[in-house]
Amino acid sequence: MTWLLANLDQVAQYALQHLVLAVLPTVIGAALSLPLGWLANRHRVGRGVLLSASGLLYAIPSLPLFIVMPALIGTQILDPINVVLALSLYALALMLRTSADALASVDADLRLAATAVGFAGWQRFWGVELPTAGPVLLAGLRVVSVSTVSLVTVGALVGVQSLGYFFVDGYQRGFALEIAVGVVGTVVIALALDALIVLAGRALMPWTRKGAR
Repeated sequence: MTWLLANLDQVAQYALQHLVLAVLPTVIGAALSLPLGWLANRHRVGRGVLLSASGLLYAIPSLPLFIVMPALIGTQILDPINVVLALSLYALALMLRTSADALASVDADLRLAATAVGFAGWQRFWGVELPTAGPVLLAGLRVVSVSTVSLVTVGALVGVQSLGYFFVDGYQRGFALEIAVGVVGTVVIALALDALIVLAGRALMPWTRKGAR
């Protein structure tokens, strides 16, 4: 405990950095998955191509991608943007199928009814299809957020500051407390983000609450 008290500032700094590196890719991946999911849902051939590509993308190991990313985008090896962009790709790959399946789950009769009362094109998408697909999208976003929080720790192996630093440093020093701080901190961030997503979902989709009419 003496070590923890003496290093609280560093733990807080790395926890904040970890949070930022997790939130940005989650938001970017979720935002990009919506138009691509819509496209995949509209075109059968495009669906197969997009979902196959996302599956292959998610199969790429994270550490090699972190190492290669600077050469691809022209940044420094220690630049956090490498981790953000790489994790955004993983978030997109993981969220794309959820988005496509969520939009496909909207009942065709509901779409016809929406068209009949005057909804057309993007108005129908934002006003009817997206709210109906919301619960499925929310479930997928929760998975993406937890996955991204865990993958951020791998960035410590290429020198990007996060709670993963305590894994690496603690392992090299044989210091169990430092490793535990990294593990517990990562779990706490994952649980906190998950809780925030659930609360946001309840606020934005009140009709999904138990007992709501």
